[in-house]
Amino acid sequence: MATRTSSRRAPAALTHVDAEGRPAMVDVSAKDVTARSATAQCRVAFPATVAAQLRASGMRSSKGGIVDTAVIAGTMAAKRTHELIPFCHALPLEGVRIAIDWHGERELRIECTARTTARTGVEMEALTGATVAALTVYDMTKALSHAIVLGPAKLLGKRGGKRDFGQVG
Repeated sequence: MATRTSSRRAPAALTHVDAEGRPAMVDVSAKDVTARSATAQCRVAFPATVAAQLRASGMRSSKGGIVDTAVIAGTMAAKRTHELIPFCHALPLEGVRIAIDWHGERELRIECTARTTARTGVEMEALTGATVAALTVYDMTKALSHAIVLGPAKLLGKRGGKRDFGQVG
């Protein structure tokens, strides 16, 4: 009878708490500097009449170009993630790319890809970029309807570090 060895990992543990259960920034000083990238997505769903109006206007509002403004806001937010999320490390971002396009008739899909060479990943920067871009779209279109829905926001993929996950754009 053959014996099987288990390749189970230990259960995941929270990384932003110390041994006493207090909030703590992760010490990454012993990690290797590697190329890292992450892609996140956030969606914006509009009522049908609002989506039709936005398509007809070429995604422009009285406040200006909606997509262009959202790209700038998302990029700025990704660069300042460490100022918004308490335990994020300040990272030297080497690239941030935000893509915004229609997904179906009534929904915008916003994707943010962030890249760095550092000791820690850029998942939070990608998520921040995508969600702030979505918030900017909402801000620029809320005069048309307050029934606009944001989300879900999610990580699509990451590369570099201990584990790769999903797809990076």
